[in-house]
Amino acid sequence: MDPLTETGRSPITYSPAHTLVPTYECFNRCTYCNFRQNPGESPWIDLVAVQATLVDLHRRGVAEVLVLSGEVAPHSPRREAWFRHIYRLCELALEAGLLPHTNAGPLSREEMAQLKEVNVSMGLMVEQVTPRLLETVHRHAPSKRPAVRLQQLAWAGELGIPFTTGLLLGLGETEADWADSLEAIAASHHRHGHIQEVILQPHRPGERQSVKGTALVGTALRRAVTLARQILPPDITLQIPPNLVSQDDLLACLAAGARDLGGLSPFDEVNPDYDHPTPEALQRIIRPGGWPLQPRLPVYPQYDGWLSPPLQRLVEHWRQRWQPSVAKSNKHLDFSQKRLKPGP
Repeated sequence: MDPLTETGRSPITYSPAHTLVPTYECFNRCTYCNFRQNPGESPWIDLVAVQATLVDLHRRGVAEVLVLSGEVAPHSPRREAWFRHIYRLCELALEAGLLPHTNAGPLSREEMAQLKEVNVSMGLMVEQVTPRLLETVHRHAPSKRPAVRLQQLAWAGELGIPFTTGLLLGLGETEADWADSLEAIAASHHRHGHIQEVILQPHRPGERQSVKGTALVGTALRRAVTLARQILPPDITLQIPPNLVSQDDLLACLAAGARDLGGLSPFDEVNPDYDHPTPEALQRIIRPGGWPLQPRLPVYPQYDGWLSPPLQRLVEHWRQRWQPSVAKSNKHLDFSQKRLKPGP
């Protein structure tokens, strides 16, 4: 059960976050993608510039560093260097007192095990388990094979990694496909208990995607939330990206059972046409429904014991830092952050 506040409504959470992109290059070519660049055309992020940025983020009260990368092909001769670059970014975030959460596409089991050492949680979208999308939007996206995505969930559970996953909605799948995907996530969680969040991300067209589509809005989105709440165990939190939905749809999704708004930073790297709203703006939107807005960390409290002692100590630092002022949560995130571009 969600904890109730004095308003009688469970809080809606968000993570004060900053996204670091090791590289935008990706060997997949999903037709709806507004993020990727061709292999060799995106420089890797400058680690020296990162260090100064991370120290400033800690001062501003930004807890989460989302390390979000395009994918270097598994058998590329550059794969090892790409992975070490990501690992080092996570180390730098920890050294600055921040909490890394990495989503870098499908990884090997050994890569996941190594990143567990320097991440408080990790993530990868299942997207959809229907193979039909391999004939359309994922035709040129080898790592989007459903079996590959579900293997990541299994390995995360076996390795004891607190995990975030989710569905992309509106890519040509059916509501029956939604149910199949949600049931696959639920089955993995029943085995391992490791899924802390499921994101329901509606497609919203962007300027850079190769094939234009239509946005998933209105009653379809609320049906997805209702279905997810029926299928998923109650200890999995449902997340809705607030920059990809209207105010009315956001309120409808919260009424249907969504309880989290994800990592909020000034820019959405995956959906660059749609900036995130500020926490203050979100609080104004949800206040009429009686929902308070509260910050959270990228690892949920029930998973603190899964972390190594050094990571547990850092998480506890943030929990203690926020404890006196959680009711004043919207003061934590300074939206004057600047986007950190890849270096030369």
